[in-house]
Formats: sequence, structure tokens, C-alpha cells
Amino acid sequence: MTRAKTRIAGESPVPLATVNQLSPQAFVELVGPVFEHSAWIAEAAREKRPFATREALHRALCDVVTNSTRDQQLALIRAHPDLVGRAALEGTLTRESTAEQASAGLGRLSPEEVALFQQYNAAYRNQFGFPFVICARLNKKAAILAGFEQRLKHSRTQEIKTALEEIFKIADLRLRDLIAH
Repeated sequence: MTRAKTRIAGESPVPLATVNQLSPQAFVELVGPVFEHSAWIAEAAREKRPFATREALHRALCDVVTNSTRDQQLALIRAHPDLVGRAALEGTLTRESTAEQASAGLGRLSPEEVALFQQYNAAYRNQFGFPFVICARLNKKAAILAGFEQRLKHSRTQEIKTALEEIFKIADLRLRDLIAH
């Protein structure tokens, strides 16, 4: 079993030198979850190894997304769960998403707050055709709710750009947890 499959929360980050030497499959298993349910990004970036820094790895991963088709970008955005959505309420989020939503205080909401998030999620999905994505670890409940209100005023093109920027923030934080500097 690879280190990626045995990795547990709180475990020490993997040295970048080790990441650079992983087999292609082990690299994708380790780095793939940095982008929610989108291992194709790690698969495309693995050929650019070795990476001099964790930041260079992040840049290479983000370049894959930036240079991908609009359909691939939308698939990446759609791979993200709704905040306080069905997956969160049923406990089926990825370990990373569960921790990130909890860090924003979204695991301790009143029934009224859950209903408000679900209302915003539905309005956002109806307007843009994909879930609202925000880096929960860099925000708290009030900021996220304000983000819904502000971003519902955007165009679809603006929201695709904003969602990808937020995904890049999420990926950076996940890489920081995963890989030693």
C-alpha cells in the first residue's frame, strides 16, 4: 500500500524530494485529492517533475487547470460539494472538505442557518449551473453568507473565474498540509 493510501490527518507532511520520486501512480494518489475528485490534474502535472518547491508544484497544477478546456474547468467546479449541502448533512464529504467546512464553523449551524445555506446553494446553482465554491478555511460563516449575496450579482464568466481562484486557494492550503516546504 502506498503512503498516500495510509496517510492520516495530523501526519507529518511528505518531503518534496519524496514526492518528486514517487511512481506516477503514487504521485497521483498523493496529490490527486488536492483538487476535489479531480485526479486528472495531478496526472497531467506529474510529467513536469521534479518540482523545485511546493509553490512550483502548485503553479504547475493550477496551470493544468488554466490551460484546460472550459468543460474541464466546469467539471472541476462541479466536483465540489455544496456548502452545508446534502453530502455534508449525510456525512459523505471527503475528509478534506469535512475539515474545511468545520473550520469555517459550518458544522455547528442551527436548523435555520442550514435552511439559509440550502436556499443560497439552490439560487446559486440555478443561476450558474455549478456549486458555490469558496475557500472555507479562509472564511467564516458570516463571510461565506456575504459571499453568496455578493457573488449572486456576478456574471457567469465572473463566477467561473472566481470559483477557479477559490479552488486554487483550497489546493494551496491542501498542498501545505500534505507536502513539507
